[in-house]
Amino acid sequence: MTAADTVRTIAPAAQVRDAVKVYGSGDTEVRALDGVTVDFPAGRFTAIMGPSGSGKSTLMHCVAGLDTLTSGSAYIGDTELGTLGDRQLTLLRRERIGFVFQSFNLVPTLTVAENITLPLDLAGTRPEPGLIDELIDVIGLRDRLRHRPSQLSGGQQQRVAVARALAGRPDVVFADEPTGNLDSRSGAEVLELLGDAAHGMGRTVVMVTHDPVAASHADEVLFLADGRLVDRMERPTADRVLDRMKEFDGPSRQEARS
Repeated sequence: MTAADTVRTIAPAAQVRDAVKVYGSGDTEVRALDGVTVDFPAGRFTAIMGPSGSGKSTLMHCVAGLDTLTSGSAYIGDTELGTLGDRQLTLLRRERIGFVFQSFNLVPTLTVAENITLPLDLAGTRPEPGLIDELIDVIGLRDRLRHRPSQLSGGQQQRVAVARALAGRPDVVFADEPTGNLDSRSGAEVLELLGDAAHGMGRTVVMVTHDPVAASHADEVLFLADGRLVDRMERPTADRVLDRMKEFDGPSRQEARS
């Protein structure tokens, strides 16, 4: 095994180092990330939480290559995103990253089957033998393959979105408020799928959420406030997460705002 192979073996699936993101300048400057360093280990389900404006979505967007850092570095595996050109970054996102968004983002004119394989079709690659069938069974929509998104419930649409994100066997799946538009039962089904992706398929799942119940499905919760990583919680429960979130609106923080 070469030195490069060793680095590739031990590298986290995704990470940021001393990540700083600044919007605006002068009096309008907003420091959305303020020196964040964090790893996202392979095969783990990590939730990111924090109050509004804490930087949680900015962190996800920067580590996923959807936005760029002002300073610091972001990596997928051992590839530093800041060293890539636009085309290289597009190819990396296509080949190594899956996305699940709150609004589903399915193509309304395509069937369920066509939406699942869309990223592969755009890349001009064939799906791994048996993988699409496996994903269809996992999401439980084999009898809906010829339906279009408008003929599905919100929960069913989000399950299709999860299958689409996994179809190319990405290293990392980023989920931005994936249960935000769903009822509790449908949300639980989607969270179970994301957990299965991490623990059963070996994918790394990074989820931004404001919901303590959703966060309780993760292996670990990272808490951000004012652009900084302020806490982390292993084996979270909804009650523990809720109690921690309440501390962000405690007396000291309220006094700081006044």
